[in-house]
Amino acid sequence: MLVHHLPSVRTDSPSPSPDLTPQDLSDPQSWWDWFLGVPLQIAVTVVIASIVLLALRVSVHRVTERIASGGQEATPPGSPLQRANPLATHRRAQRARTLGSVLGSTATIVVGTITLLMVLADLGANIAPLIASAGVVGVALGFGAQSLVKDFLSGTFMLLEDQYGVGDTVDFGTVRGTVEDVALRVTKVRDGSGTLWYLRNGDIVRVGNETQEFSVAVVPVVVDPAADLDAARAAVERAVDSVQEDPVLGAALLEPAVVVPGVALTADGITLQVRVRTRPAMQWDVQRAVRLAARDELAHADVKLVSA
Repeated sequence: MLVHHLPSVRTDSPSPSPDLTPQDLSDPQSWWDWFLGVPLQIAVTVVIASIVLLALRVSVHRVTERIASGGQEATPPGSPLQRANPLATHRRAQRARTLGSVLGSTATIVVGTITLLMVLADLGANIAPLIASAGVVGVALGFGAQSLVKDFLSGTFMLLEDQYGVGDTVDFGTVRGTVEDVALRVTKVRDGSGTLWYLRNGDIVRVGNETQEFSVAVVPVVVDPAADLDAARAAVERAVDSVQEDPVLGAALLEPAVVVPGVALTADGITLQVRVRTRPAMQWDVQRAVRLAARDELAHADVKLVSA
């Protein structure tokens, strides 16, 4: 008689689940033993996570506030830097606090997610499928939301580098206008015709800021080629002096204006050019005032203007 010895099959017993309730509800010692188990582990996890989150948010707040207020003590009032860019402090504060809000929200999401997984593990839940599912969902979102991630990253770097801000006149290549709102994903721009454009930050490949830190007013004045150039230059200089003496426009000038004669010469006329550095977004007002004053002064000097 043949006896076949079958190999014994070992069955692993599942790991015991934690006690979620006291074994004896009427025994105080049973309540105490129960509390020292899962509830205490969960409480310690939540307390440590709260302390970590609080420390992260406090650190982010201190760093962003230091960046927002940085440089005010080192830059004396009325210095050339402040006169050239009076909104620098406000823009720096706005940029720093926006990034601080993003970092604080990111820290809350990360710490909260880790804490939730640790609490579920303490309760005996199998978090391996959750982590695996999160990985799959993360990969799917990574492929499906590439443009969204690109927009947010571009917006973050745009804020860090202070490429433009609300109120700036910016040329984006296809759109030129005044920035009305800046977010991490979309920038809103109002053009000269009143159209409000929504530009995704990830699609912006070039930025020409016409009103950052300072602007330059450039006014070409074309006179008759047979005109007295010295008289024409003196007339333009008088026009510039009148603009510089204006209480409003004079305060917008950051340096004395320069009149350069003979910038261009054609059979139709000779060009004198006025150049002056102004406060941000004030170059257009200065240009209009210089043109009008130059027209009047040239007329008084009997110097004929011609078209460019």
